[in-house]
Amino acid sequence: MQKLSKYTPPKVWKWEKENNENRFSNINRPISGATSNKVLPKGIHPIQLYSLGTPNGVKVTVMLEELLEAGYTNAEYDAWLINILEGDQFTTGFVDINPNSKIPALVDYSIENQPQRVFESGSILFYLAEKFDCFFPTERQARSETMSWLMWQMGSGPFLGGGFGHFYAYAPHKIEYAIDRFSMEVKRQLDVLDKQLEHNQFIVGAELTIADFAIYPWYGAMVRGLLYDAKDFLEVESYTHLIRWAKQLSERPAFKRGLIVNRAWDTEKGIKERHSSTDFEGKI
Repeated sequence: MQKLSKYTPPKVWKWEKENNENRFSNINRPISGATSNKVLPKGIHPIQLYSLGTPNGVKVTVMLEELLEAGYTNAEYDAWLINILEGDQFTTGFVDINPNSKIPALVDYSIENQPQRVFESGSILFYLAEKFDCFFPTERQARSETMSWLMWQMGSGPFLGGGFGHFYAYAPHKIEYAIDRFSMEVKRQLDVLDKQLEHNQFIVGAELTIADFAIYPWYGAMVRGLLYDAKDFLEVESYTHLIRWAKQLSERPAFKRGLIVNRAWDTEKGIKERHSSTDFEGKI
């Protein structure tokens, strides 16, 4: 059993930046607001996306590529890179469209003189689904089910990313209690999805929805061994229905495109920015 060092929380917590220097130092801080002045770039399309190719970011690019694949030509978009490790999310331009300084964030200029900002990945998926009347069922029961699974992902994702991912893959010290706690929760979540997909082609029945776009970049990537290098640790091969669904989605052309947008750290397969379909040439 790992011996834990004794720690007594102080009466008032204080942020000691010098004691928290790590690869995420430019991401985490206890205050909000801008730290530098910078205007966001703007392309030629009505939809302007400011993001990074993380799981939350590719939820949106996958959906936009699926909309284009389905023939919605007015879903063309510019995807600009927000490098969170360099603090781009704390510039005045980005804080104006997301006061919470998290990617992704979107501005829709299609409404004349009334550009609409949208932030939080789940909110963006819902906004696009309503805007294009696509990937969101019209029948009440299926619509409610889709929203339930979308909210499930938004609520569960922090356990997988901020909890399990941080302590298993990124924390400077391996803490057995923290890893055990979050591993248990993540495996429960994987089991929830596996049971749901046992009798459903997609998350909500036989139709692709925004629930699939939200869930795949986290849980699909996990069972395909693309997240945290934890495939063996979590024994993901036991979730056969989830693996089937993840493989099925990964083979869709629009998913292949959406998953590499704003993938700045992968110069071989990823594209730093996306402004037209020609940007994918030689990458897919």
